[in-house]
Amino acid sequence: MSTIHTNMTNIVNLRVHVAPVGFEIDRIAIPAKQMKADRVWLLMHTEPSKDRAQGYMEKIRAQLKKEKIEVQIAHSNRFDLFKILKALREIVQQEEGNDIFVNCSSGSKIQAIACMMACMMFQGKTKLTPYYAEPESYSSVKGEQLSSGLKSVVKLPAYEIHTPKPVLVQALKIIQENGGKITKKEMAKIAHEKKLITVHARDENFQQARFASLDKNIIQPLLNEWRFIEVERIGRTRWIKITQEGLGAVEFLV
Repeated sequence: MSTIHTNMTNIVNLRVHVAPVGFEIDRIAIPAKQMKADRVWLLMHTEPSKDRAQGYMEKIRAQLKKEKIEVQIAHSNRFDLFKILKALREIVQQEEGNDIFVNCSSGSKIQAIACMMACMMFQGKTKLTPYYAEPESYSSVKGEQLSSGLKSVVKLPAYEIHTPKPVLVQALKIIQENGGKITKKEMAKIAHEKKLITVHARDENFQQARFASLDKNIIQPLLNEWRFIEVERIGRTRWIKITQEGLGAVEFLV
């Protein structure tokens, strides 16, 4: 059996594993034990009564507790990519400074995709390492876990994906909180009040300078770089509207 080995003498941070729970036990429990995890976050569906993986979670938790590995439970809608990403971001924030190993082979396909994306987007002070646990065998017997044993753990490359600057995320939140659309005039006022933009101009040029700062620092990046908003002119009024992509970003970045 080959796996990822961690040298205790070189690491002072906690080794934290994150794994969505599906219909497998070994694929989560064995890598955590082999890699000497200090804590494991099990990601479950938001509605336990409708989650058929509940029994598997209990067995995983029992196995890990025997190994004196702390277990934490997090919840998200297993069918919603953005809600899964949000749950993962919250875990990363709580575990800031620790070494996080993310199991991208357990749970559903959507959860696996979210785990890989999270490792690419939330790299920072906290080191995120995605991995794939290859089982020894698969089962087709109803009522049994889908796979058993552990053949190897493969470390996956996590190329960094940039996320919008905090000021842009705050701007998106403002638009969302105003029903998904806001006039440019009102946006300029709020952005200036919340210090998302700065204006250096005399009173007679203040309004024009504030619009210019909003365009350069907020509207253009969100519109052209991220495609999170669209701008529509109705009469003499310009409206800033959040796009579906923007709504998705707000979902897991705020």
